[in-house]
Amino acid sequence: MKHTLIIILAIFLIASCQQGGADQWPDDLAGKKALVKEKRTALKELQADIALLKEEIMEMDTTQQEESRRAVKIDTISTEDVSRFVEIQSVVEADDAVMASSETGGRITQMVVREGQNVRKGQLIASVDMQSVDKQLDELQTALTLAEDVFQRQSKLWEQNIGSEIQYLQAKNNKERIEKSMETARFQLTKANVYAPISGVVDMSMKEAGEMAGPGEPIVKIMNTYKVKVIADVPERYLPVVKRGQMVEVHFPALNEDRTLRIASVGRTINPANRTFEAEVALLNKQGIFKPNLMAIMKLKDFEAKDAVAIPLVLVQQEVTGKDYVYVKADGPDGAYAKKIYVAMGERSEGNVIITEGLKVGDQIIIEGGRGLAENELIELM
Repeated sequence: MKHTLIIILAIFLIASCQQGGADQWPDDLAGKKALVKEKRTALKELQADIALLKEEIMEMDTTQQEESRRAVKIDTISTEDVSRFVEIQSVVEADDAVMASSETGGRITQMVVREGQNVRKGQLIASVDMQSVDKQLDELQTALTLAEDVFQRQSKLWEQNIGSEIQYLQAKNNKERIEKSMETARFQLTKANVYAPISGVVDMSMKEAGEMAGPGEPIVKIMNTYKVKVIADVPERYLPVVKRGQMVEVHFPALNEDRTLRIASVGRTINPANRTFEAEVALLNKQGIFKPNLMAIMKLKDFEAKDAVAIPLVLVQQEVTGKDYVYVKADGPDGAYAKKIYVAMGERSEGNVIITEGLKVGDQIIIEGGRGLAENELIELM
């Protein structure tokens, strides 16, 4: 009987909204606008009444409740090891990079190597013109000949007790001084050639044949790319979790390659400009594919938990009061239903969150169809 009254009421509401045809509509613009507003208000009221009627029908009609069970998927809670990684932009640098330079100034007479060429330690790089030193040696040789002759004569006179001791000592000192100057000049001649201080590849040539090179001025830059290093500037908040010897994952986007490497050193100071410290890993580069300044991404583990209860973060819902909860499957007299469980969340990692309170191993959590569920609502498994 109550169902009949509900249906009659719905028909009456629909008929009331349909009263008045197009022939009874007002002709003026203002009247038409007012009528539209009135119809919209009536429609909203009608829709609200229909929704209320449907809820009452659901409460009264048990067969309808059985048909309206929410289809859901469930998963059984278990423990797992959880790790979280942070990605730090890094760069590849050569393990050794030195400048080959001339110890004496002069014009470069020849360049033996070119950019990109592999060189061995001690290999000839360039030669510097030492003509001025050669001329100096000639002058010193002439002076030495004279000094030796004077010294010999003065020695004979001194042996015969002729002349003063001062004259003898001055002649001797002059000869020895010129000999030392010649040794220095000959040593300078050995610096005419520039040799490679390390084995590697010529990365850059700063001078060409015919140009002047000053003392200590770089001529070429040599890099040892057989061994390279990956350096990351790590924010200081990760200082407690970054240790020497720790294994890290390094990804090279340009090469689409990943390597598992060990941290070789950790910086001892914090850069005050950006509040970071350096973490460095060593990398063999036999094939030469890892070029200096190549970009890399270092993945550092900053959190780890053993045997933790972790679920996807999207499964956690929140009440208006701020309490977090999930739905689990429970069994009752009318079958399976959705049970609300309040939870406490811990650390998060890659879309998952550790549940510290609320869930236990064996609980059957609803993983699909949980949005829009009501507490104690009947459910069925997909």
